Amino acid sequence: MLLGKALRDVWARRNSCSLGLLRELRRSYGCNAIGSHESRRARCYEGKGECEGGSPGEVHGVHVFQCADQLGIIARISKCIALRGANILNVDLYIDFDDKKQSPIFYARSEFAFNPLQWPRAVMDEDFAELAHHFKAEKSVVRVLGSDPDLKLAVLASWQDHCLIDLLHRWQEGELPANLSCVISNHNRGPNTHVLRFLERHGIPYHYLPTSKGNKREEEILDLVSGTDFLVLARYMQVLSPTFLKGYKKDIINIHHGLLPSFKGANPYRQAYEAGVKLIGATSHFVTEELDDGPIIEQMVDMVSHRDSLHTFATRSENLEKQCLAKAIKYYCEQRIMRYSTNKTIVFC
Repeated sequence: MLLGKALRDVWARRNSCSLGLLRELRRSYGCNAIGSHESRRARCYEGKGECEGGSPGEVHGVHVFQCADQLGIIARISKCIALRGANILNVDLYIDFDDKKQSPIFYARSEFAFNPLQWPRAVMDEDFAELAHHFKAEKSVVRVLGSDPDLKLAVLASWQDHCLIDLLHRWQEGELPANLSCVISNHNRGPNTHVLRFLERHGIPYHYLPTSKGNKREEEILDLVSGTDFLVLARYMQVLSPTFLKGYKKDIINIHHGLLPSFKGANPYRQAYEAGVKLIGATSHFVTEELDDGPIIEQMVDMVSHRDSLHTFATRSENLEKQCLAKAIKYYCEQRIMRYSTNKTIVFC
């Protein structure tokens, strides 16, 4: 009994320290509120973060970098981090030699543990800005996990709930490090439905905007999502126009209920079923003006046979869609996705 009490006391002190550190960091960035899902993530990030490593009191940062390939990039990144007493936990890199029209392009994602008292955020930004200037970087982004404001997203959905419900529950459990601003739908859900009860409980607005062939309500949607960092289409069965994409200007992640590039457009379940395939799948990708042709982020597959019906095709595909969309959102929030070449993505896992 004494041992059990001692272990509980240690666990309570660790959680208290973790949340105290998170509150202090968020206060320094002008963010005071800590939600329940943030509290769960705080205990994961403090002293641990995305992977094992680091010491108590340290927090984790992520830096993504893109520039023309040249000598000494990794050495300079490592030196920048080490000079501040930080510990590199992981470095993942890729060099694109495929594009014959230009010199090779260097891409990297670095994870590091650091003491925020030794390396204040303002100084960190200056250090990485100097690094970016030295290499003439096209992209240099740094995020401090668990203390930087979460990326803000809005979700668009139609009548099918499986991806939306899965996304909401993963967000509630702290699995998706994002700030969910609202849900927009062209389907009217009743006041006592599971989705509406969930959103009301968490204070997340639900906007019902019925659409027609002549009016997709895109101007209203743009107004509602103007302050977001990215959008997620959780089986939103409307094609967004080029005007909308140019007006939003930020990333939009879609889940396609089929294994792209096969079975594009409508009814991919039936297309796959009638083609007699032995593998079905789901694809998460970025939205572009070309329907179902944006850069692919994640794909998942399942085996089927001649014994499967159209119904089992759909059921299995829905399970894949939920997992595939959740992975894409998580990767995006953790700065794991980088676009390259014409229509490809690097996903650092």
